Amino acid sequence: MTQEDDVPYPLDAAAVRSWCGLALEALGRERERIDAINVYPVADGDTGTNLYLTLESAARAVEAAFDGHTSAGTAPCLADAIGAMAHGALIGARGNSGTIVAQLLRGMTEVLAATDGSADALRRALRRAAAATYEAVAHPVEGTVLTVATAAADAAERAAAGAAGAAEVARAAHEGARTALQATPGQLAVLGRAGVVDAGGCGLVALLGALADALSGEVSVTPVAVRADAPLPEAAGCEVADGAAADGRGDPEGPAFEVIYLLEAGDAAVARLRTRLDGLGDSLVVVGGDGLWNVHVHVDDAGAAVEAGIEAGRPYRVRITHFGGASRTKEPAMTARAVVAVVPGAGLAGLCAEAGAMPVAVRPGEPPASGELVQAIRQAHAREVMLLPNDPDLRHTAAAAAEQARTEGVRVALIPTRAAVQGIAALAVHEPGRSFDEDVVAMTAAAGATRYAELAVAERQSWTMAGVCQAGDVLGLIDGDVVVIGSDLTRTAMTVLDRMLSAGGEMVTLVLGADAPGALAERLERHVRERHLAVDTVVYEGGQHAAPLLIGVE
Repeated sequence: MTQEDDVPYPLDAAAVRSWCGLALEALGRERERIDAINVYPVADGDTGTNLYLTLESAARAVEAAFDGHTSAGTAPCLADAIGAMAHGALIGARGNSGTIVAQLLRGMTEVLAATDGSADALRRALRRAAAATYEAVAHPVEGTVLTVATAAADAAERAAAGAAGAAEVARAAHEGARTALQATPGQLAVLGRAGVVDAGGCGLVALLGALADALSGEVSVTPVAVRADAPLPEAAGCEVADGAAADGRGDPEGPAFEVIYLLEAGDAAVARLRTRLDGLGDSLVVVGGDGLWNVHVHVDDAGAAVEAGIEAGRPYRVRITHFGGASRTKEPAMTARAVVAVVPGAGLAGLCAEAGAMPVAVRPGEPPASGELVQAIRQAHAREVMLLPNDPDLRHTAAAAAEQARTEGVRVALIPTRAAVQGIAALAVHEPGRSFDEDVVAMTAAAGATRYAELAVAERQSWTMAGVCQAGDVLGLIDGDVVVIGSDLTRTAMTVLDRMLSAGGEMVTLVLGADAPGALAERLERHVRERHLAVDTVVYEGGQHAAPLLIGVE
């Protein structure tokens, strides 16, 4: 901005758009420095990256809102813009701090969406935002982003009492947050031992600075101080001090997994979920409302955390990250080998995590982009990675992700799995103890030896290889082609199984979808036992919504 532009701007939709852009730029500049001081709650070195990705999702949502209004020939209002920002942050929230920031933005939205963006409205929005962050965290800890948010709200209160404008309130909030951030090492022992300020609080200071810049017209690029003993760090002074504790609990053997998912559920179910997850692990943060929630928790039993979500509602976009020793060192420990698998349901995500893989759970019609797969490969923190796309339509996307990861020094093998059941077969023979090449060959062979099928319900009349189907018909697909059209799910599944087993087989894998009838698995197991001797059957709760049943025959 030029000097002529250094005048206050109203808190409106355009200001929110500018805020998103400036926040993204600020977090882009600060990302690596924030990552470097990330020691709480787990020293996994990704707080800056998670905050950047969270704001990137928020910025995309705001741009989409503006594009939608432009197409309709209208202009977005403050409620449209701030609502889009909060929603984008919610669905794209990464990590503990990203999830908390998403809740902070939601708290601001609750106030600003019903106002004209006055200074008093911003004051009340910042107060509501600070309160909302405490509500989201199961066990609030001072000396963290929560404390910084409260200090920002306090400073905004004082500024607003002096009849300041929205820009002055925002600047006061930013300064209050900066001051509070410098005090965090004295409030949280792990920060004091490391000689650094709270990483999440750093991100919030950058976010509030961007808001102040958007409203005042004065853009500042001053780095956020990451040490308590100096106004600004030296160029190479961002590293965590020797002897820094692993996390704020002082427990060097913290939970093994970070589990994050979006959840469609009602308030009562989410209340029960909070209690269940609180008993499974720590760092529990549940944010959202109006039927859509973002759930974050650190646990040893990732499968149980996902199953709790399935009981509460419909979880999707499940991300499970193995800390791999991250809770005992500044940087996540590099492992020799890892598996990244794309799966269609939350239940399969838990199954893959229990088998030692990093799952990327997707919803129907929402395939992962190559960048999302690259990020999963990075988060595996392994020198060698097997990538299982588990979908023929993801072949090129997975190949692009593998190629990008290779340029970053990771050895990636793309296992040509075309279905989730092939991925399960490949994981069953995965053996980290043998050579990478031998493991790739064994997993590829296991996947190739597994025929796959699925049962689906036709959405409309169409032509298939088995004839014309009508909307509501049950379709039996083998290796991607429709071979059976029926009216009853169980009977159609039996026909598909008989066709697949006519050529032989030793093991049948049944993966039940979210809408599968309760007695389906039992009836199919009995059918296989009675009609096909010496064939074993294993059943998994997949939770996928696209197909009520997936079948594999080895």
